Amino acid sequence: MKVVIAGAGFGGLRLARKLSNKRGIEVILLDKVNYHQFQPLLYQVATAGLDASNISFPLRKVFQKSRNVRIRLAELKEIVTAQHKIITSTEEIEYDILVLALGTETNFFDNQQLVDCSFPMKSTVEALQLRHKLLSNFEQALLVKDPAELQKLMNIVIVGGGPTGVELSGALAEMKRYVLPKDYPELDFSKMNIYLLEGSGKTLATMSEKSSEDSHRYLEKLGVTVHTNTTVNNYDGNNVQLKDGSIIPAKTVIWAAGVKGAVPNGLDKSLIVKGNRLIVDMQNKLKGFSNIYVIGDLAYMETPKYPHGHPQLASVAIQQGTTLAKNLVSLQRNETKFRDFDYYDKGTMATVGRNLAVVDIPRPKLHFRGFIAWFIWMSLHLMLILGVKNRFFVFSNWVYNYFTKDQSLRLVFPEFSKAKKKSEAMVNQINS
Repeated sequence: MKVVIAGAGFGGLRLARKLSNKRGIEVILLDKVNYHQFQPLLYQVATAGLDASNISFPLRKVFQKSRNVRIRLAELKEIVTAQHKIITSTEEIEYDILVLALGTETNFFDNQQLVDCSFPMKSTVEALQLRHKLLSNFEQALLVKDPAELQKLMNIVIVGGGPTGVELSGALAEMKRYVLPKDYPELDFSKMNIYLLEGSGKTLATMSEKSSEDSHRYLEKLGVTVHTNTTVNNYDGNNVQLKDGSIIPAKTVIWAAGVKGAVPNGLDKSLIVKGNRLIVDMQNKLKGFSNIYVIGDLAYMETPKYPHGHPQLASVAIQQGTTLAKNLVSLQRNETKFRDFDYYDKGTMATVGRNLAVVDIPRPKLHFRGFIAWFIWMSLHLMLILGVKNRFFVFSNWVYNYFTKDQSLRLVFPEFSKAKKKSEAMVNQINS
């Protein structure tokens, strides 16, 4: 049985690992990059707290001892369901079973100016681009004489008060307090403003009321200006235009205001629901197909406990990958009994800064905050990172940062922007 897995995120990687060395099953794991990236810590790469290699792990190293898993570095372009094959950026691959674990991409709500001028943070490359932008702004600020232009360089706007926005805002606030004044003594960082804009009435809206209140209070304690019930209409690279007509001058806008499923071409639009997610049954099988499955953030499964679909969390993707692996093994053995997916919610968490975090545990219903929550958050994330060496380096960086209140990864590469533009031009030329 030839199983093609598109996407090596939490769900796709778990599925491939569970199918590794299973007799009678051939696995092809397809991804645009040759490494698994630990997305929950991307914000620390963007704020120079961790090196990109600390949260990335080569896929081929994961499967060095596997006899049946093969890696393909390519992008899924189209699914040809009638011929049971996919078309990638490099080749055509036939399948017996296709598993879509492509996850999500940043949702700019069809606003091209936001695409062109703001910074998303869904990948390691995007986190590095953001780090380059932040540090380059301060270097440029040293040479600016116009007060209005200087203020634009000193202002940072984060759009979206979910976990990414909250954690990034807290990390930037700690940089402003402990690091940047030492690096740039010529600049007055009392004039630096960090804005967090959230369209709903509270931060961390998917967590408990206590977590929302605690996170809001922690952010304000760190000096972040939090605006809830605030919607961004547009951004032109210099000014953030809000729905109420007001304007925030800023050279840096980080877009964390939503995601949408990365749906490939070739599927009927009737299968797509709100958020660009694909309808699946209780076994993660795509509606209307017997050999296509969808797991992770891209899957939309209605259950009595989750009538609007499961939350788009790593834990959901991992558990779906585990259940689907058992079902595919049963299918290969011609067994007739398959498991329905039942999500076990172990809890949600978010960190705001040093000794500041929130944790919600549903059963028994518990809420932690402050140092205890921060310790739980740190321990769990450390365990989930792939590779002993990666865990060691992440832990070492955290210990160093905790006691020195400093990071040592504030590197600006002069040719970064040029290299990025050149690589994009090459990719566009190849695709055309």
